[in-house]
Parts: sequence; C-alpha cells; structure tokens
Amino acid sequence: MPGGLLTDMYELNMAASYLRRGMTDQAVFSLFVRRLPADRGFLIAAGLEDALRFLEDFSFERKDLDYLRDVQGYGAETLRAFAGMRFTGEVWAVPEGRVVFAGEPLLEVAAPIAEAQMVETVMLNHLTFQTSVASKAARCVLAADGARLIDFAFRRTQGVEAGMAVARATALAGFAATSNAEAAWRHGLPASGTMAHSYVQAFPSEEGAFAAFAADFPDRATFLVDTYDTLSGVRAAVDVVRRLGLTGPVGVRLDSGDLGTLAREARRLLDAAGLRHAQIVASGGLDEYAIADLVAAGAPIDAYGVGTKVGVSADAPYLDTAYKLVAYGDRPVMKLSPGKVTLPGAKQVFRAADGDVIALREEAPPGGCRPLLVPVLVDGRRVALAEPIAVVRDRCASELARLPAPARALRAPRPVPVEISPRLRRLQDRLRGTLGGHVGGHAVDPSAEPW
Repeated sequence: MPGGLLTDMYELNMAASYLRRGMTDQAVFSLFVRRLPADRGFLIAAGLEDALRFLEDFSFERKDLDYLRDVQGYGAETLRAFAGMRFTGEVWAVPEGRVVFAGEPLLEVAAPIAEAQMVETVMLNHLTFQTSVASKAARCVLAADGARLIDFAFRRTQGVEAGMAVARATALAGFAATSNAEAAWRHGLPASGTMAHSYVQAFPSEEGAFAAFAADFPDRATFLVDTYDTLSGVRAAVDVVRRLGLTGPVGVRLDSGDLGTLAREARRLLDAAGLRHAQIVASGGLDEYAIADLVAAGAPIDAYGVGTKVGVSADAPYLDTAYKLVAYGDRPVMKLSPGKVTLPGAKQVFRAADGDVIALREEAPPGGCRPLLVPVLVDGRRVALAEPIAVVRDRCASELARLPAPARALRAPRPVPVEISPRLRRLQDRLRGTLGGHVGGHAVDPSAEPW
C-alpha cells in the first residue's frame, strides 16, 4: 500500500507549505514515549518492521492526487510535487525486541522536511500499538515462569490488521503460538487450535464430540472440557484417550471457573489414568496478573491461551508517544511547552549495567556502554534484510533476562534510571536560553513567489 493519504490532514497541509516555500532542508524527527504507563517498568520495542515497509513503499497514487485536487482543493504545483514524492531519508532505530524506557528515542527519521513530516502518523501508529502489545505480552511471559503462551486475541482485536500485528508482537515477546491462521502463515508462526464449546454442543454427548475430534485430529487431541461440568469433561476425555489408544500429544483445556483448583483436580485425574504426559491448557480472560497468581498458587498449568487483555493491552491501551522535530538544516530545535519539553538534536542511547544515557548522536559511548540506535534505512532503502521473528524473540528473551528484578516487577515496578549526557544537557540549556519562550530569527515572507 503506497500510503500517500495514510496520514493526518495537517501533515499534508504542512508538507504542501514547506514545498511551496522551497523548504527542503534535512529535518530530524525523534519518536519516543514521554512516560511509562502505570505498572510498567519497561517497554519492548516493536512495530519497526511494518514502519520500514511503509517507508519503502511510500508514494501517492493517482486516486490520492485526484482526491487532494477535487475535494481538498490542492493546486497543480503541490500535486506535481506530491506525485514525485518518495521517502529518500534515513532512519536510526532501536531494533525490535529491545527493552526501552521513557524519553528514549525508539526511532529517529532524517529526511527532507516534507517527507519526514508526512510519515509521522504511520510511524506513530505502528510503533505505539505494537510496542504496547509486545510490552504487555512480555509481562505475561515473565509471569508464566516457563509455561507456554498462545495468542488467542484475534477475535477481540480492534481490527483485522491489528490482529495480524498482535500475533507478530506477541511472538517476538516470547509467545509460542497463535490461534490466528492467517498470521501464522504470513509470519511463519506455529498455529494452535482445538475446538469450541459449539463443537461439543453439536454432538449428542460430550464423549461423542471428543471421540469424533480425536478420530479426525489424533495429533492435536486437546479437549475443551468445561462446556457442562469440567471434571466430568476431564473424565470423558480420559475415556476417549484410553478407548482410542491415543499415543500422541493429548491435553485438556480449562476455560472457566476456578482455574487453579480445576487444574489441580484435572491433573489428579489425568495422572491416576496414567496420562502424566497430558497437558493442561488454561484460558478465559487471562493477563499477566492472573497468570502470576496461578503460578504462585502452584497451579499445574502447562500452557495459557491469552487473548483480549493482551490484544488490546487492556490496562495500558495506549502509550504517550510523540514524534517531534529536533533539528532542521544545521539548526537543533526544541519544544518548551510545559510538561512537553523536548531534547534537541539527533540522538543516541547508550546502555550500561546500571542505567541508560541519552546523548547526542556524534558522542562517543561512555566506557562499558553499548549504543541502542542503529541505522536501518539509508537513502530510503533498508540496510539489511528483515530479521526473522526467532532472532527478535531471542533478543527479547536476553533483554528481559538482563533487566533488574525491580524493573521486571508486575506491580509497582522501578524502571532503570535514564540520564541525559552533559553535552546534550548543555545544548538543551543553551537553546532554552536562546528561545526564551519566543522564537525570533528570520521570518518567512508569506508573499514570496512559490517554488
């Protein structure tokens, strides 16, 4: 999808005005999260892959230009400029799967100002949503303490494409599979699914439903046992496994009730029948808090199906993200609005064992630190192939393992400290003094000849 109209109207207005006045200097925009949501000690960077795909494909189609002419009244010169526009700039970004904190750039775009301005909306859309979901999913992974997690969110996500993004974001955060067949195919993920209550109800008996399913799918015989009475359902599943002599993977899924107590009773029945290898899957309105409580209570659950609350990041459904101009031409710029002061200039983030440092891009890393932002797009094209999800998942697991326990806490976490380098602080202070709440400098003559 080329995406010329995938933006907010004011982006088009600003871009048209820049071009009309010959303002084509390089601009740097920084995308960051102003503050962490409640109960978040970290975020997991995600959404970069979709953002880069958008930038590489960015252009205006004929229908876009016709709309801007016929409905919005844009002139011929502006439309000619838009018709030839492509994204020609560069992007430095935090690779997906890395831990990030408030104030740190997830991504910085450097391009002629009209191009950099035009892509703001989609950059924010991809990174905001997918970082929210990946962060929520990573907290579930921490809570599950080694149990498998399955993405069940597709039917509750806020849009079909959101469902595709959720499947990928949960996978990179450590989920083992997804129920979303299209996402499994598109992203090369394991697909997981058994039966619904409607399947059980469609047969004269629960045991009959289980027997039919096991005959058709002997390699995926996990039975949903809570349609009527959960423990009776477990006994029916045991009878079917024994009668059919199933030797492959078998299991039961609990979707309602006191999951901890039912899991213990189900485990007792399965073990007594010699089915110690049978898996217990739990689902039904789960999130990291419910999973952590089940783990703490010693519930013998092997896998969790997690849907709605992760798919919409229910307790933190948005991030306070911003995409702000930090340099234009050779001039660093900043914003002075109360509560929204920005850091000027192209930046880098350096990570050490005891915290992060936000610095200017050209600064040398402090001893023992590693840079987080890397070039991912140059002259409008990627500098490397897209990373396999397995690579991103391994990176995320490594990042979570290194994260201090207070930052990993599900309740009342303490994020890792983030400092600003002395050099960046001096630049910010100097600009603050120069601006003084009112920007002077060279005014643009509104009557100047266009183009």
